[in-house]
Amino acid sequence: MGIEQLATGAAMRVTGDGARAVVCVNGGQAHEVPGTWSATLEWLVKRLAPELHGLRFGEVRYRVKSWKRLDLCIDDARAAIERLDGERTLLLGFSMGGAVSIAAADEPQVEGVLGLGPWIPDRLDVSTLRGKRLDIIHGALDRWLPGVPGVSPSSSRRGFDRALAAGAQGSYTTIPGAVHGLAVRSPGGGIVRLPRAHRWSELVGHALRRFENA
Repeated sequence: MGIEQLATGAAMRVTGDGARAVVCVNGGQAHEVPGTWSATLEWLVKRLAPELHGLRFGEVRYRVKSWKRLDLCIDDARAAIERLDGERTLLLGFSMGGAVSIAAADEPQVEGVLGLGPWIPDRLDVSTLRGKRLDIIHGALDRWLPGVPGVSPSSSRRGFDRALAAGAQGSYTTIPGAVHGLAVRSPGGGIVRLPRAHRWSELVGHALRRFENA
């Protein structure tokens, strides 16, 4: 695993050396703060990468982790796609990373988006997914609460339906008992699994194996 600087000034942590690329993009928040590594994506990569030898994972650390600077986050994702330079590429987006992934899906080497509890605002252009895949996995108990980040499944379902109408194909799956994502960062820097993390891992692993072997 190595950390590389991207052309935009963001950072990317690379795991594996497969020919196909998986660009992993994080969620965000309202305040404009420096980017961090995603606990959810980090846990998934550490768990799944050793089993997926045909894939190369790039976890993106944005310059600014905020949906108010979504444009910067999208530029960071595009820079990661270019830097990983996979013969075929999948975008794996958690929360706000769903919107980032969909916006960047018009890059020619991108075959699709795998969204985990993805934020897909109604104003987001989903025509970037025409002819590509959008697979969504969402915790059934996910929702926004005061002081607690979240995205309701009904919101991502609207985005999914819009994408299908725009010419995408894919799947939509909810996980009973699951919340927003599958891991959080402890004050000491460790990763704490959330409910149903292993079910998340099973479903994400299935989607990644399909991409690896397609």
